[in-house]
Amino acid sequence: MELHRNPRYDFIERMYLDEGFMSTMDIWADKNTFAASAAADVTSFEYALTRTQGGLKTEKTKLQLLLDLTSEIASNLELRHLLRAAAAIVRRMVQCDAVAVHLPNEESSALRLFAFDSHERRTSMDEGDDEGHRGNGGEEIYEVFRSRKPLVSRESAGCVLPLISRDRVWGVLVLERPKEQGFPQQEIDFVKQIANQLAIAIENALAYAEIKDLKEQLSREKLYLEDEIRSEQGFEGIVGRSAAIRSVLRKIETVAPTDSTVLICGETGTGKELVARAIHERSHRNSNAFVKLNCAAIPTGLFESELFGHEKGAFTGAIMQRIGRFEVANRGTAFLDEIGDISLELQPKLLRVLQEREFERLGSTRTIKTDARLIAATNRNLAACVQEQTFRADLFYRLNIFPIHMPSLRERPEDIPLLVRHFVQHFARRMSRAIDTIPSETMEALVRHSWPGNIRELQNVIEHSVILSTGPVLHVPLAGLHANSVPNQEGTGRKTLEEAEREHILSTLKETKWIISGPRGAAARLEMNRSTLQFRMRKLGIVRSWTQ
Repeated sequence: MELHRNPRYDFIERMYLDEGFMSTMDIWADKNTFAASAAADVTSFEYALTRTQGGLKTEKTKLQLLLDLTSEIASNLELRHLLRAAAAIVRRMVQCDAVAVHLPNEESSALRLFAFDSHERRTSMDEGDDEGHRGNGGEEIYEVFRSRKPLVSRESAGCVLPLISRDRVWGVLVLERPKEQGFPQQEIDFVKQIANQLAIAIENALAYAEIKDLKEQLSREKLYLEDEIRSEQGFEGIVGRSAAIRSVLRKIETVAPTDSTVLICGETGTGKELVARAIHERSHRNSNAFVKLNCAAIPTGLFESELFGHEKGAFTGAIMQRIGRFEVANRGTAFLDEIGDISLELQPKLLRVLQEREFERLGSTRTIKTDARLIAATNRNLAACVQEQTFRADLFYRLNIFPIHMPSLRERPEDIPLLVRHFVQHFARRMSRAIDTIPSETMEALVRHSWPGNIRELQNVIEHSVILSTGPVLHVPLAGLHANSVPNQEGTGRKTLEEAEREHILSTLKETKWIISGPRGAAARLEMNRSTLQFRMRKLGIVRSWTQ
């Protein structure tokens, strides 16, 4: 078998022979040594190349894993889903047995498990333990969170790293492996890069959640504020200088800075809502929503949904989720007018909100916390209702912490001229009228009137009068007033209030020829919803006879 000679060897042999340095045998001996050295160099080079290629491949794999993690967390801003996905990716990246992410609890300084991924199970913040899964070495987790320094446990082969972004510790990342495998320093450096990416993602997700909550809160408040603007009664504040009104104002100033529940009592139309608004505006909650609900205007079947909200499909007709008034009023004020009309079966649920500050939407088992302050109002004698067993005693005592009595116009006749001028200016400005004179006999007649409908009735009379007044003098149709009526001295008993309300509704129905709905109907004049007026008519026994 013929061997192919290397031309390089032939050249070396000729050079050595020409110079006479070596014999042919010596040359072949040197050739063998040179060949062995060259082969060793090639082997060494191939080994180094293989190692370099392996290192580059490893670095490329790590970079790709980091890119995968970054892509996943960048496309997911929901913290629950983000941490669940990130924990699974990190476990595959580092090839460990388990990965856990702990974040501080919003209500305390304790750390809580928000995501856990292992071969056996995977949990998220909704499914995890509220007290927090600490894995092996729970104290080490708290130590890393406090010290802001990573820790490698040799006893449990765990690696615990702080999640730091913008010089703030957002949580702790825990990796677990078998004891014999451990975490070499080179791998710890790689895990630190993962922790940095995860910290930024958590910061962004929490900021997104906060912005989302604020946006939803503003959206809910906007809807209610728009409704408030549409139903605005037309006067700005409490008008009056009488001793009775000054007493009310002093009580408002006293209770407003506190978070105590307030019960405002008084006849219909005395301005109880104005008192509630004044309390809200003078409290530390004034930058948040003031949400009102007229309990008498809501059918019993829908009242619970109005207060607490409902989930989609909770009942027939629930085609979408609804946020309740107490949820909208969180960190603000909830005003429940005519609270004496709440049914007995719903009163325990309202009592729970007052005592426990929590409730559930209809169709949901998730408990919602609320920090809404409650102000209630009634034209009833709730103490008498308790005796009649139509109102729960425990709810009454919980509401009656700081009662404020809003006086009727009969109790403060000296304020009537101020109110008349206030309403004349308001409606004249709205209707572009120039009215600057109120005849003295007209004012005297207005002061003498008993005003069973109180300020609301006075407001309606003045609005009607401004419409009739085409010149600078206010013209009030006095024939429609009982100018010589004597103020009722029986106080604010429930029977007297119902009689006054019945008389007022009957009078309005006769004026509108028993037309209830529409812009010229009785409901519009009384500033009620049609269903509310019909409910009050049934309650007061008002039925049109064939002669009317």
